[in-house]
Amino acid sequence: MTEQMPVFDQGFWEELYGSQTSVWSGRPNPQLVTEAANLRPGRALDAGCGEGGDALWLASSGWRVTAVDFSATALERGAKQATSQGLDEQISWVRTDLTSWAPEEQFDLVSAQFMHLPTPERTALFARLAAAVAPGGTLLIVGHHPSDLETEAPRPQVPDMFFTAESVAATLDDGWDPVVTDARPRTAALPDGHEVSIRDAVLVARRRG
Repeated sequence: MTEQMPVFDQGFWEELYGSQTSVWSGRPNPQLVTEAANLRPGRALDAGCGEGGDALWLASSGWRVTAVDFSATALERGAKQATSQGLDEQISWVRTDLTSWAPEEQFDLVSAQFMHLPTPERTALFARLAAAVAPGGTLLIVGHHPSDLETEAPRPQVPDMFFTAESVAATLDDGWDPVVTDARPRTAALPDGHEVSIRDAVLVARRRG
């Protein structure tokens, strides 16, 4: 049975972050590590950075990071971790709504991990993020694959919130080479400790130039 479209707005995330001392593990997302480990560090945009696990990992790897989220609580936690790790000068924390924000500069890496929005808003967001990739730079978009709707993983039963890498690739112009799409399997632990197999939709695209 299809659920009603959930509202993952600023109020939702502030309430979630405020209800717990931490929401995420603090570890970087695995597909980011896989794809960025061999890239030459430069300027990175972490779109929807949350508590900053990816931004901190990128900064510790030599990147200069613009970390963007609309949760003040999450950004404060990320900034605190950056201070404790001596990474203050490597990361700029920006509070804004990504559904309307357009970057004013370009980046060598633009990463969006698990940005699940209704199709129109998601397509518009990914187009703005793609435009923020500098010539020779990399666009990395990762999300929950639609096949996860059939697993034990706790996913809202709202198909429009999920996407394939191929559907994102279809929105790109011809200025990208190569474009890699994947439904990449991995194992995830449920809150009760039980492990399930899931798939990540992974798009990796390099802008020509």
